[in-house]
Amino acid sequence: MSSPWVHPQFDPIAIALGPLAIHWYGLMYLCAFGAFYGLGRLQIAGRAAHTGMTVRDLDDLLLWGALGVVLGGRLGYVLFYKPDHYLQNPAEILALWQGGMAFHGGLLGVILAMVGFSASRTHLGGQGRLSRTGRFWVLADFVAPLVPLGLAFGRLGNFINGELWGRTTDPSAPWAMVFPLAGDGLARHPSQLYQMALEGLVLFGLLWWFSARRRPAGQVAGLFMLGYGLARFVVEFAREPDAFLGLLSMGLSMGQWLSLPMIAVGLALLWWAPRREYTDR
Repeated sequence: MSSPWVHPQFDPIAIALGPLAIHWYGLMYLCAFGAFYGLGRLQIAGRAAHTGMTVRDLDDLLLWGALGVVLGGRLGYVLFYKPDHYLQNPAEILALWQGGMAFHGGLLGVILAMVGFSASRTHLGGQGRLSRTGRFWVLADFVAPLVPLGLAFGRLGNFINGELWGRTTDPSAPWAMVFPLAGDGLARHPSQLYQMALEGLVLFGLLWWFSARRRPAGQVAGLFMLGYGLARFVVEFAREPDAFLGLLSMGLSMGQWLSLPMIAVGLALLWWAPRREYTDR
């Protein structure tokens, strides 16, 4: 009978320069934004000329998106996961260094950022040709393939930190891993790596392939919503629920309940997008 792997407990500080400490998780955010920008340049150079996006637009969008990710991710964690705690300790809402970000909140933050950005860029999809709604969906389709690699880096950061580990599994299974921070010595699924693979690498490949051809506005975004929702819903069966929440109704986790609307919206967009035109202003 083989023994489970033991998480190596990496030093959370990747680089220390005197009093300056750069954490692995911060580096993963930089890699995520770098991947977004690099892939965006490739899109602009040849894959998505019909969007009307320019490099200057991408520069501005990166800032809008970063603010949406950080503010939305933090507020989403506060509201979805620990509302009572932060209601009693409101000063801790700003304590980002203590951890606590929610993907679904970050997604809402990015959507709001895209609404504002697309409203300010009348040239998206053709100078003066599309309505505000149309410009939003053109932008959403441009952004969707750029996101999954960033998600992969984020999950890699979770694994390096030894956090957000999986549920218990057979200690003799080849994937079994003991996470010392769990404090129980039990063999668990390395669910962070499952999420990195499915929500990140697989979803990126699917969206990059799907977006290579011009699609009706909204379809690429719809595939992202559907793909992420399904991947997250499935992997949550292997991920340990948050200790302060546990499993909710029907034995589903908070992550699964928050993913169900994404699946519904994704299916709706894939069906609805080919039936819509946005040429009026």
